[in-house]
Amino acid sequence: MTDRPGTAPAGPAPGPRLQLLKRHFTARTLTQLRYGVEECAARAGLAEPRRGDFVLAVDAVTSNAVEHAGGAGQLLLRDLGGELEATVTDRGPGFSADVIPELLPGLDGAPLGRGLWLATITTDRLTVERGTVGAIVTLSVRLPTPPI
Repeated sequence: MTDRPGTAPAGPAPGPRLQLLKRHFTARTLTQLRYGVEECAARAGLAEPRRGDFVLAVDAVTSNAVEHAGGAGQLLLRDLGGELEATVTDRGPGFSADVIPELLPGLDGAPLGRGLWLATITTDRLTVERGTVGAIVTLSVRLPTPPI
């Protein structure tokens, strides 16, 4: 179940935080970024179809940063020990989680918001914060527990 944006979801348990990928991105590098996220997610143990969902969610958020927040942003992908977390920052006008529709955009009359809506329903946690400049969107999925 995905926590609704703007709530205070329980984050991952304290533990090792392994940086997997840190990249500045633009429209020209989004394809490379998707490949990098997929590769890192596979190495972290995220299997299909969950891996595809996560890559799609990260792509939606990074594409939004390019389209609505000045054409660029930064992605930080980390393995939090039980959770794979992507943090996307941009230098746009910022926004709040209130803009993310509850229903599929178009069904509720909202013409925009499909990417954020999709990211919300395909991840286990999604939060939106205002940075000193721009927005900070954090999304994550739980990693499978290794067999004992």
